[in-house]
Amino acid sequence: MTSLSCEKLAVWTIVAILLQMVGLFLFVSAFFPMKSAISGSSGPESYRLLCDRPVGPDVGRLLPHELRSLYKEISGIQPVFERVILMVVDGLPAEFVLGRDGSPPAYSMIEAMPYTHYLLSNGIATGFHAKAAPPTVTMPRLKALVSGAISGFLDVAFNFNTQAFEDDNLLEQLHRIGWKILMFGDETWIKLFPGLFTRCDGVSSFYVKDTTEVDYNVSRHLEVELVADDWDLMILHYLGLDHAGHIAGRYSTLMNLKLKEMDGIIKMLHMSANLQENPVNKHTLLVVLSDHGMTSSGNHGGSSFEETDSLAMFIHLNGKMAVSASDKYKTVNQVDVVPTLALLLGVPIPQNNVGILIADMFNSLTDEQKLRALELSSWQLLRLVQTHFPKLPCGGHLCSESIQEDTGDCDDSFEAKICCLFRKAAVLHRSWKSLNVSAADSSRVQHASAAYFQFLRVSSEWLSRKTTDKPLKTLGSGIFVMVVSSSILFILLIKLCNESTLQTLNCCSQESDYCKGRLVESFTAIGILIHVFSLGASSMVEEEQYIWHFLTSTLYILFLHRAVQFLPGRTAPFIENQRHTFDSNNYFAWFFKSHLLPWLYANEVFQILLIIMVLISGRVLRGWHQGGVNWASLPDISKWLEQRSTFAVRLVETVSMVLLVILGSFCYSRVKLRTPFFGLVRLLVYVSGLLVLLCKASYEKQTSIGSHHWGTFIAQVIYATVISVTLVMALVSPWTIPIANRGTSLGPSSTTLPGLPAWFHHVAAKDCLYSIGCTFVIYWCLLQLLLQQPENSGPILLLLSQLLASINYFSTAGTHNKRWIEVSALYFLGMAGHFGLGNTNTLATVDVAGAYMGLSSYSAVLTGILSFMITYASMLLFLLGLLIYISLRDIDMLPLENVDLGSFLKSMMGLPCLVPLSLNSIVLVAFTVVLLIMRNHLFVWSVFSPKYLYVCATTVCVWVGVSIIAGTGAYSCLVIFVRSKRLHLNTR
Repeated sequence: MTSLSCEKLAVWTIVAILLQMVGLFLFVSAFFPMKSAISGSSGPESYRLLCDRPVGPDVGRLLPHELRSLYKEISGIQPVFERVILMVVDGLPAEFVLGRDGSPPAYSMIEAMPYTHYLLSNGIATGFHAKAAPPTVTMPRLKALVSGAISGFLDVAFNFNTQAFEDDNLLEQLHRIGWKILMFGDETWIKLFPGLFTRCDGVSSFYVKDTTEVDYNVSRHLEVELVADDWDLMILHYLGLDHAGHIAGRYSTLMNLKLKEMDGIIKMLHMSANLQENPVNKHTLLVVLSDHGMTSSGNHGGSSFEETDSLAMFIHLNGKMAVSASDKYKTVNQVDVVPTLALLLGVPIPQNNVGILIADMFNSLTDEQKLRALELSSWQLLRLVQTHFPKLPCGGHLCSESIQEDTGDCDDSFEAKICCLFRKAAVLHRSWKSLNVSAADSSRVQHASAAYFQFLRVSSEWLSRKTTDKPLKTLGSGIFVMVVSSSILFILLIKLCNESTLQTLNCCSQESDYCKGRLVESFTAIGILIHVFSLGASSMVEEEQYIWHFLTSTLYILFLHRAVQFLPGRTAPFIENQRHTFDSNNYFAWFFKSHLLPWLYANEVFQILLIIMVLISGRVLRGWHQGGVNWASLPDISKWLEQRSTFAVRLVETVSMVLLVILGSFCYSRVKLRTPFFGLVRLLVYVSGLLVLLCKASYEKQTSIGSHHWGTFIAQVIYATVISVTLVMALVSPWTIPIANRGTSLGPSSTTLPGLPAWFHHVAAKDCLYSIGCTFVIYWCLLQLLLQQPENSGPILLLLSQLLASINYFSTAGTHNKRWIEVSALYFLGMAGHFGLGNTNTLATVDVAGAYMGLSSYSAVLTGILSFMITYASMLLFLLGLLIYISLRDIDMLPLENVDLGSFLKSMMGLPCLVPLSLNSIVLVAFTVVLLIMRNHLFVWSVFSPKYLYVCATTVCVWVGVSIIAGTGAYSCLVIFVRSKRLHLNTR
């Protein structure tokens, strides 16, 4: 087999990565297109049957008051309300107000919102559990609340960069008939509807550390606006409760304070004399909505009940709601709010709406008006269905006066079923209208209403599930390109592994030992296949952490088995020789010297202790967070710490920091450098650790206060320190590190190379990469202790322990394990640690609060980077740790003669870069195929699509990590080779 040069390896690896990017772009753009919507807006045609020709004036030329009059004339329903206050409480779970499963809310919730519960219990207000569709983040949910359409899945990405909303929506419809609209609160509204509001005052929705000012900036306008009569719709979007959840969790004391504040706002709005005794006699409706719920940790984005359980509460400010007590807490879809409000306010239903009427809100209407409302809602959904089926088989039968009711069960194809259900409802409605209204039987009204609702439910469910048609050719092209990329990486990996094997056998002459790893190799390959096949089951995707914990623990048990196999033959001869030195006067000293000490210092025993340390740390990590979906509520260490006290969490945080600094000092102590710069780097580890503790303490003390200036300043100092130290270390170390004379080692290796001038640079490169790798790893952990939630300080320490123990084991194992196995083991640990930090495959576990540490204002770029760093803390830690692994392990495997820079870099950097890229490419290609197969699955948007976003983000993480490894290694070795050559020329 032809040897692979370093240049070819680098070029082909870059080509494979670029192909992977292209394939990923093709697939993502085709599978997650922006949700298609009908262009234009609903108008007078909404009040006519599909086959009726438009008759009347040109709507575009009508003035707002003329258009309002036209709608009143042709709608058949007089507007019930003429003024609306839309109060959005971001993140408020309906369970807090309405209870759950028929049970009332917890007593603490009733205590926190007494006036709201008074309104509900006395029939002044009526509430509903409004089920939100995933992803449960603010911007897509606001779009749903004004348009009735379910947003595209990738709207979760655009949540951080909101663009103007151009689809037909309720606000535009109201503005078109002359309503004056005010908005105070989340600036997302202003971005969605620029120029629409008569008066507005926006606040940033992403700076989650603020829980007070963000709501005060909304409430301060109420005193003035409640006495003004120049507005028709006032939107109040309160963000503080959502921010409180992100900071302290769903059931924190801070949450109760925000609930009391919101209850006070509702009381103020309801008791306002200006609204209840309005001089212009306007009927006013207060609508209290939440865009989504939240998990117990205060996060959201996924599809669990806690996240989708949003609130829809209606309060008639001029009287009581016409709804019976037994109907108060029904469950509706969040999009049902849109057609309900549209018909109550006298405007057409937005044409992309997929919601249906909330029947209880129309109890005050006459039977004729109720059926007319249902008819208008049915026409709108039927038009929307027709956009998907232009040749809907209903034909002109819907316009015929002699239409006859179907006698079948409407169980044919979807198109035929839709026409059948609509025909039944239309026949019953016409039959009722043909009778004398005064003599009409109420049962006929009920039958007609039931028929309409059956049609509406079937249509709405189908439209809600309906995904945009996906171009299979583009999807197939994307997968093909990714397969080609993966094939290139595997070919390179196989060639490099073969060369590495030959190199090792030639250098070490331990073929018997080297070939004993078949079991470990087989398990690693089979374990990867197990993970790939598990991705096809939704339940295994939800509980993926079990796969990684199993693979990691089993692999290290196999390492332990191998280490034990080598134990007897290595220590027995040494102990046997010591038996002849028996000292009868001091038996214990003799025993310690001749038996215990050799046993402890035996290389294999040290390996065993290291492996046991990894296994114990992994088991503790496994129990730290009860991740996944199905068993997330079960007890775990993090929950136990939170329940104990804040002091317990702070103690773990402090101990973790101290031990981490000690580990960092131990790592640095192995580099025998005495330069002032390196001493400063070691000193800054202690200073940074102290600053992290001060910053965390500052933020925790100021949780309920709007000011975090001191904590923000300290965090910014830490960021500056970490960035400057790591950059300077990476750039300057290769120029300043001493180059050994005649093989003298200054670093962690005990290898000496006497009489080999060509190897001067090898030892210096090893020392340089070790010091840079230690700096990257230690400062990365310090940064994570700052960014992660306090309860995650323990897992960060455990992950660092696993990394250092694993690398030390591999460096002492010699040729027992193949290098691709060792790098794979570190990759497995990184993935297991990812879940050990509390991450899951749902968007709800993305830590938003930590992404604002050290930020005084919102920045989409900085927040995105920090969120990425928090989420992939473990994976990036183990990727950065490969620099230490390279310095301790890989260079020892090089031949001692005729090694040029290219061969040196290939042997040193090849496998640590290719193995993570190859392993990730397997998962990427496999899950891409799974997603294509599951494109019509029931859980495609709630389970498989969020997981695919994580797979894509993991791919980016691997790209970043490998780029850092390759760039740092290549730069350092190049500089040292140049310096070594100059030194060699100068000494000749």
